[in-house]
Amino acid sequence: MSREWLETNGLGGFASSTIVGLNTRRYHGLLTAATRPPVGRIVMLSKLEETLVLDGRRYELGANQYPGAVHPQGFEFQTGFRLDPFPVFTYEVERVEIEKSVFMVQGENTTVVQYELKMSDKLQFAGHQSIQLEIRPLIAFRDYHSTTHENSALNSHVEIADGLVSITPYADLPTLYLAHDAGEIRTDGFWYRNFEYQAERERGLDFQEDLFSPLSLTFKIEPTSFTKKSSVRLSIITSTDRREAGQAEVYRTAEIKRRQGMPALLPVPVNHLVRALTVAANQFIVARGEQKTIIAGYHWFSDWGRDTMIALPGLTLSTGRSETAKSILREFAKHVDQGMLPNRFPDAGDQPEYNTVDATLWFFEAVRSLLQYTNDYEFVRKHLYDVLVDIIEWHAKGTRYNIHVDADGLLFSGDPGVQLTWMDAKVGDWVVTPRHGKPVEIQALWYNALRVMESLAAKFGDKDGRVRYKTLAGRARGSFNQLFWNEASGCLYDVVNGAERDASIRPNQIFAISLANSMLTKARAKDILRVVERDLLTPRGLRSLSPADSKYAGRYEGDPRQRDAAYHQGTVWPWLVGPYLSAYGRTFGNRAGRKFATEWLSHFSDHLNEACLGQVSEIFDGDAPHTPRGCVAQAWSVAELLRAAVEDVYHSKPASRAAHAG
Repeated sequence: MSREWLETNGLGGFASSTIVGLNTRRYHGLLTAATRPPVGRIVMLSKLEETLVLDGRRYELGANQYPGAVHPQGFEFQTGFRLDPFPVFTYEVERVEIEKSVFMVQGENTTVVQYELKMSDKLQFAGHQSIQLEIRPLIAFRDYHSTTHENSALNSHVEIADGLVSITPYADLPTLYLAHDAGEIRTDGFWYRNFEYQAERERGLDFQEDLFSPLSLTFKIEPTSFTKKSSVRLSIITSTDRREAGQAEVYRTAEIKRRQGMPALLPVPVNHLVRALTVAANQFIVARGEQKTIIAGYHWFSDWGRDTMIALPGLTLSTGRSETAKSILREFAKHVDQGMLPNRFPDAGDQPEYNTVDATLWFFEAVRSLLQYTNDYEFVRKHLYDVLVDIIEWHAKGTRYNIHVDADGLLFSGDPGVQLTWMDAKVGDWVVTPRHGKPVEIQALWYNALRVMESLAAKFGDKDGRVRYKTLAGRARGSFNQLFWNEASGCLYDVVNGAERDASIRPNQIFAISLANSMLTKARAKDILRVVERDLLTPRGLRSLSPADSKYAGRYEGDPRQRDAAYHQGTVWPWLVGPYLSAYGRTFGNRAGRKFATEWLSHFSDHLNEACLGQVSEIFDGDAPHTPRGCVAQAWSVAELLRAAVEDVYHSKPASRAAHAG
């Protein structure tokens, strides 16, 4: 029950559950459709209840949590689970072997479920006079953040056509189509009550649900079939569109070919970790209109500006998908407003939210990374440069939330009641880590952005712009080194706000070293890295706060308030190890950096079998054993580990990269 699997469709939709088929989250289901890609996600089909009937003897293969009981207990017949390349469940009952596979079709709200039946002992054919597989769909038809409960508004009518059944339980939601090759259909609809989702209970959220079953499908297999071929494969295609069960094999072949081709784009040798991370990376890249965007995490995040810009280099450029990177940058550039990149596109409504200071600055780093890999200055000049110029101007004169360049050349941000940096937890009106003033990573990103603009202005013949950006960068660098160095601790202050200095030991100072354009000397960089390694480095990433701090929270658990209170107060974030490894190599040299990165990444690879198989979790407990928490699949976690493997282990860094060292 603690190990999960995830399938995605490139639209924001997904299928997911545990490896025993027992749904432990309200987000689990076989078809969560993105009705307004990449959002508007609806859990349509929760699961399929399967019963194998051998000569009248019934064996239920499913598993559900009810109050005080797990029923049925089909895992007793389960012999294995593997990703091959998609989820495959194996069962054996009375010498009948069953392989169930689940995958989604790219670009469609479609999930294909196939059952391959085999006889483990061909001498026993005569032992079974009748073999049947009964499938009963359980539907939810609700927003993926909510739960369904028995109601009289549901329309239980089932439309039946040749090889296709359809149901439209609610007039304002899409129709669910089930294409099949079953021999018998029964439309005896009824409710299943009181499912319990253990993960939601632990998170202090609504954890009970009722599901409706509109029909059952019965597949009858003649035992003599096995004398003609080694196995029999049965198919169900569940979709928001009309499909034919006969297309299942075509879909299967195409999906296998698509996944096999992913590592071929990599510019480095492919080991197990790199291959797995490359496949994982693909699950976050989805459509937004005609362009592309990045889902921040599964199961509950949509596309966020900050996460997208941080994850873009690792998910797209490190994997050889530069055209996808350009598409994402074009899409977000269209939504820049008052010099700010949107932080979030809500699930409900189309108006983006502008409530971040760092997402916009990460936009410059994503552009720099694109040029590092492609040298496509013409694309940047044509599509992005004017937007970048406008962003700098807005920051210089001031934009939302008191974001402005101060007299010392550093970037100030913050208003009461808002959280603008990546440490953005908020409970009601309580901002857990407000960080108002001048956060350390914001200054690092601001300086990096100015140096990127200085380089672009020179490339594009913008002489006045080049002088302006160079002057701003020089002023920021001088002020930064004067204000942020904490001599007593041998590292950087986390936030400077007037006379106030926040001496909390946090990972944000790493970005002052890891970004291509750094304001620090090598001596100070070495001191910072020693402090971070001592207080923050774990086998799963960097802690968000030193355990020596009185505010440190070592476990991320409890109700929403308790969890948000711990979110950035000690919780380990694996994405932060990417910048840490880059900073290490830049400071101690490529050879030492490669050795350290190789060792750390090799120790992390076991996590790919720990929570969501083949994926990387959002966070971990700060205290050992560093239990995985939060989203089971997080874009920037995968992205930064993959980027570190490509750039810091294999040193696949094109010569176009030009960094201004401290």
